[in-house]
Amino acid sequence: MPENQSDLTPEELPINSASSSPEETTDIPAADSTQEIQENPPASRSHEETEAPEPALFQETPAELPEPVSQDQPEKPSVSISREQAIKDALLYKRFKILDRIEHWIFITSFITLALTGLVQRYSSSPIAQAIMRGLGGIETTRQIHHIAAVLMMLCVIYHIGAIGFKLYVKRARLTMLPGIYDLTAFWDTFKYFIGRKKHPPQQGRFTFEEKIEYFAVVWGTIIMAITGFMMWNPILTTKFLSGQFIPAAKFAHSMEAVLAVLSIFIWHFYHIFVKTMNKSMFNGNLNETQMLHEHPLELADIKAGTATRIVDPKEIARRKKIFFPSYGVLAGLMVVGLIFFVTFEQTAITTVPPVGENVEVFAPLTPTPFPTPLPTNTPLPAAETPTWENTVGPLFAERCSSCHGSIGKLAELDLSSYETALAGGKSGLVIVPGNLEESLLIAIQSAGGHPGQLTPEEIQVVTEWIAAGAPEK
Repeated sequence: MPENQSDLTPEELPINSASSSPEETTDIPAADSTQEIQENPPASRSHEETEAPEPALFQETPAELPEPVSQDQPEKPSVSISREQAIKDALLYKRFKILDRIEHWIFITSFITLALTGLVQRYSSSPIAQAIMRGLGGIETTRQIHHIAAVLMMLCVIYHIGAIGFKLYVKRARLTMLPGIYDLTAFWDTFKYFIGRKKHPPQQGRFTFEEKIEYFAVVWGTIIMAITGFMMWNPILTTKFLSGQFIPAAKFAHSMEAVLAVLSIFIWHFYHIFVKTMNKSMFNGNLNETQMLHEHPLELADIKAGTATRIVDPKEIARRKKIFFPSYGVLAGLMVVGLIFFVTFEQTAITTVPPVGENVEVFAPLTPTPFPTPLPTNTPLPAAETPTWENTVGPLFAERCSSCHGSIGKLAELDLSSYETALAGGKSGLVIVPGNLEESLLIAIQSAGGHPGQLTPEEIQVVTEWIAAGAPEK
């Protein structure tokens, strides 16, 4: 085991004992479940490429089963099992370093702040949302807190890119977070385990397929939130290149992605770390052997077999650092400049206009009260001895009836826009029968009153005279 463990990646760290010195652990015999892994170490394999044997925890052997207890004889306490469990709980394995935990807490703090200040704006009509905004100091203060949390999350993303690059290039860490074929198999085996078709859940390595799904969901969600957030933060610049319809679409995508992310964290993430098992690795950085055996048995097998520990040449580490830090410094500087551009390019279009601070006296000189404007009168009918379609009835229908019974509307298939179509009638039959007032539906409907295009009594009289005269066109 190397003396300096600072050059090892988190997945390469060896077992940490809870005792103060290595000598104190030599007198404690290893548990049966760990001895089996030590006696059968894998020759050479990665975490997800080959399937490790079932851990001894899931194997029932006669030696591990308690002896049957008669009703007359009291049950003997199982000292060996409790001692074995105590040993497993005492052995700790480093999972997350202090910088990883600080990054996680900064990210989750910004996420919760964004969720709180964003959802109250999304559902601003809710009484609960209005109460929260009042408690935060109003809508403008809520928006400012939301923007500050967004900047904090983007800074955390910039750091995370550098942390990944350092682990991969300088430390040559394994790509254990990338999904593979084994994750599909683990997903299917988990599904069969949940429906009772498989006795035990699948064995997984340093990162389970659930953790990989959640990680890349965060990556995808962060990209979506950054793009849509930029479009809403800089709408004028966005509409120079895209249609204005992209702004409300970005708002909808931004809010719905936020709802999805909140549901994922509170239902999926919190269940796996607080309900399924109390995982304290983000608090103290460690997992005990029992947790490792249940959650990451393949990684535990590699640690016990000695294949997870990699000795790193300090000179090679130093050479890679000289290349990595200047390169990442330039990249991080460009990303920070882009972040400043993101934040300060333009003022968002949804900023509330502040109220005017001073009272302005309105000058309104006294003027004589004008007389009321008289109401418009009906268009006088042209004087004619005998009304015809061209000089009287046609213009009257065009003014009073064309909106419903014109050439475009044709309500009830009646068109009064021309002489021929008026005599053709509509869906209810002939409305104008020359020389026959009783068969003309137009006279009956207008005489009853209440029609949307009701004629005045004088206009009805003119139409009646026109039909009685044989409804002449000219």
